[in-house]
Amino acid sequence: MNTVDVTIIGGGPCGLFASFYAGLRGMSVRIIDSLPDLGGQLTALYPEKYVYDMPGFPKVLAKDLAREMIAQGVQFEPELILEDTAQSLEKTEAGWIIRTLGGRELPTKTIIVSAGAGAFQPTRIGVERELDFEGRGISYGVRDKSRLQGKRVGIVGGGDSAFDWCLNLIDVADSLTLIHRRDVFKAHEDSIQKVRESRVHMKIWYAVKELIGSDRLEAVVLENTQTKETEVFECDDLIVNIGFKSSLGPLKDWGFEIAKTQIVVNDRFETGLPGVFAVGDVCTFAGKLKLIATGVGEAATAVCFAKTFLDPEAKHFPGHSSEMDL
Repeated sequence: MNTVDVTIIGGGPCGLFASFYAGLRGMSVRIIDSLPDLGGQLTALYPEKYVYDMPGFPKVLAKDLAREMIAQGVQFEPELILEDTAQSLEKTEAGWIIRTLGGRELPTKTIIVSAGAGAFQPTRIGVERELDFEGRGISYGVRDKSRLQGKRVGIVGGGDSAFDWCLNLIDVADSLTLIHRRDVFKAHEDSIQKVRESRVHMKIWYAVKELIGSDRLEAVVLENTQTKETEVFECDDLIVNIGFKSSLGPLKDWGFEIAKTQIVVNDRFETGLPGVFAVGDVCTFAGKLKLIATGVGEAATAVCFAKTFLDPEAKHFPGHSSEMDL
């Protein structure tokens, strides 16, 4: 394989913007992603979910945002390595060699890690037969809203994802019920207010204790977390949105300083390894905000510092894109 100026690990929104901005700065780029398609969680987890906090879009479907970010990210023709995982890292005189799970050896001068939350698995409810009903009434996200048309849908959780799906499915499902074990939520205030004012039925102080059905989920037993009384809630589909368990996977052995499954970076988005940067959800620093809007800014900044790492004579800030001849 040829040596590139920068290898970006992760093809989600931040990695795609890093690819675009590196191309804008005249750098050769390679993107490595374990998924078969670019777009990260936007395409893999919630393509039908609206994103509300991206500049320029009052609201935009995740799959539509991903499509536009992919078009932007590949316009300078980066080398794409998909369905393969960055496994190990070796320092060389010219930079680094990344070895992948698929047996590739990929030389690069610098690296930007944009691996999102890393390898992730949904947090499950933890009740009997949960795995039996997975894909047969229980899901942990929605890839196709049309399959819920006219259905009785329960949504478990009290965070942004749970409330976002309530709002996204109002015009699709026959009935919607939000199930949460307490009356405190970890969602944006505006989303909470909109759900309260909608037709969504809120079952607060309830937890799922049992699943009912033969070949497919037919109902769940809910327990009141205060009184311990139980009741049967009939539903066609149960969407579980109580979080994901993430792991850095092989990246945790690369020599980074790690804090709670995130890579610690400085104000230049440098890790402790020379020429290796980290941006987006995978990194942490004082005042960190986990938003796509802030992550793309981190990506552009890291690219500029990677550029000056390679060429100390280069300008850190190249000027505004409106002043460039693209």
